[in-house]
Amino acid sequence: MHPLDHPIWTALTSRQQGLAEGGALARRYPPDIGPFAAVADTSPQSFAALGALMSRSEQAVLFTPDPVSPPEEFKIRFAATGEQMIGTPAATAGRAADIVKLGTGDVPAMLELTKLTNPGPFTARTHELGTFLGIKVDGRLVAMAGERMKPADYTEITAVCVHPDHRGRGYAQILLAAVARQILARGEIPFLHVFSNNDGAIALYRRQGMEIRRRLHVTVLGRTD
Repeated sequence: MHPLDHPIWTALTSRQQGLAEGGALARRYPPDIGPFAAVADTSPQSFAALGALMSRSEQAVLFTPDPVSPPEEFKIRFAATGEQMIGTPAATAGRAADIVKLGTGDVPAMLELTKLTNPGPFTARTHELGTFLGIKVDGRLVAMAGERMKPADYTEITAVCVHPDHRGRGYAQILLAAVARQILARGEIPFLHVFSNNDGAIALYRRQGMEIRRRLHVTVLGRTD
């Protein structure tokens, strides 16, 4: 099995195992970092272990090669497919001074931008998963991208988003290439996930030199109790 076939499980049992909550049957990131979780297999025992990690109000986001059919103690709150893309984004012309490294002080602006653009789950501690880069205009954060899951020798590019008032200026391409360069400099391989129906983003990533590796199922589970 390729490490990217189960990216969350691989990340939480390899380079990010120090963040993992859970054990041999189910693991998750701390909820204030992200809602992503994984089970070792689809047995009732593994799902029971996942349920034991979750409060009644929490959700678990799973990335799996096949559709998920959880036991009755779970409710599927959302299900879709996503494309897993891999490759080295092409270098894009852009002044290095335009790009800034984002830190804890930027979290309110990062949360505001991700809430507006909805690139995927982003919480107050998501930025702790890796380096996040941004572009600011007149002191305001208008574009960002960063790193999230780190399974084996791979690092996921995430939260690629641009404020609606600042699109069409190549900011996403600039940041995508910049984040990829820092991943490659460490000897790692960049990859990312995008919903299958997001034709615009898929086209952008393809223009940048990335290709679809495989399709994964994205399932959001809640507890029925």
